[in-house]
Amino acid sequence: MMLDDLLARITPELYQKLQEAVATGRWPDGRRLEEAQRALCLQAVIAWGERHLPAEQRVGHIAQPPHAHCGGQDEDESRQPRPLQWRS
Repeated sequence: MMLDDLLARITPELYQKLQEAVATGRWPDGRRLEEAQRALCLQAVIAWGERHLPAEQRVGHIAQPPHAHCGGQDEDESRQPRPLQWRS
């Protein structure tokens, strides 16, 4: 089955169940997801969200306040995308 065919069969209700399964690591009936299953479900959740949801409702969206300025940069520099840096 092609990705487009699979995504066409996902309903909003199924999307919610897949999203919860990824988050909890369990199917709705309580069985544990295997790592491969979890990875595939996450891929489906991300792909379906990209096609059917506005950006602010997608997995991984980080809301930014309007006119946010970071670290004393001038306005033009603050609008340029920067890679995310993890700090420990």
